[in-house]
Amino acid sequence: MALLRLEKVAVRFGERAALDAVDLEVAEHEIVCVLGPSGSGKSTLLRVVAGLQHTDAGRVLLAGRDQSGVPTHRRGVGLMFQDHQLFPQRDVAGNVAFGLRMRRTGRAETARTVAGLLDLVGLPGAQRRSIAALSGGEQQRVALARALAPQPRLLMLDEPLGQLDRGLRERLVVELRDLFGRLGTTVLAVTHDQGEAFALADRVVVMRDGRIAQAGTPLEVWRRPASEFVARFLGFDNVVEATVDGECADTVWGKVPVPSGSRQGACRLLVRPAGVRLVPETEGLPCTVTGRTFRGDHVVLMLRPADGPVLEAACGLHGAPAAGDRVGVAFDVADVVVLDDAGTGKG
Repeated sequence: MALLRLEKVAVRFGERAALDAVDLEVAEHEIVCVLGPSGSGKSTLLRVVAGLQHTDAGRVLLAGRDQSGVPTHRRGVGLMFQDHQLFPQRDVAGNVAFGLRMRRTGRAETARTVAGLLDLVGLPGAQRRSIAALSGGEQQRVALARALAPQPRLLMLDEPLGQLDRGLRERLVVELRDLFGRLGTTVLAVTHDQGEAFALADRVVVMRDGRIAQAGTPLEVWRRPASEFVARFLGFDNVVEATVDGECADTVWGKVPVPSGSRQGACRLLVRPAGVRLVPETEGLPCTVTGRTFRGDHVVLMLRPADGPVLEAACGLHGAPAAGDRVGVAFDVADVVVLDDAGTGKG
């Protein structure tokens, strides 16, 4: 049985549907990350589960029990927000112990729990430190310890690493996944950062206009975006109209191979940058290199054909062509995806 289940949940703000008949399940011990652009409904979804937002329709169930009318403090969920919302007048121990005091936990047990959690999040012996003296990363760890202290059955994170620099975010997201795995924590997180979500989650949910556009494992969503919207949201711009006939598609870029068993007929076609191969100009689609960007372990090239949109290609550092060079392009079927044309548009 799912620990969390949303059934046809709807929330309206005037004429706008912030959530539109959303169905979602989160299994016990699962980490689910909700992604989407601003206004897609992801934060509203989190507030509904927490009991901070009234629903216009549908049900929220925790461990099979309908949460209608159940206040936030009785739902057994933990909340951690982007700005941490720590109490500046309290020291680290006072912040971590807040939920325990609300439960009237004894002083000795509270002290043991606080010390154990600070060890767990990498801040041993920090009980007496001032919140003002902590770095952003340390404040994030204190906020996490505070959210975990009451042993919530569901931990919810709202852009938990959003205010940290990229290097620190990348380190902490690895630590968080390891920590949640060791604790067996069930997590529902909201983020706009794809890298963060794909590194943390067992399952990714992409939202658009109050609805779920796609849900699946990080690998499933990355390898097979369900629609043009999802593809473009993930940063893939090599999308073009196509007509599939057999194992080939007619496009403005010429013939492009498609995976065996692909849906036939008119569609939108995605070619991931890794699937754009450079060949001699006479052996492929002739293109001019209009730009190149260094990305650490590879180079991203912008290639302009005579017709159709610019192509983005990823190639190795050695021997990458320069801007102005002429090249040919061939397509690798392993990186070609026939999209669901019902989800077109940049949105």
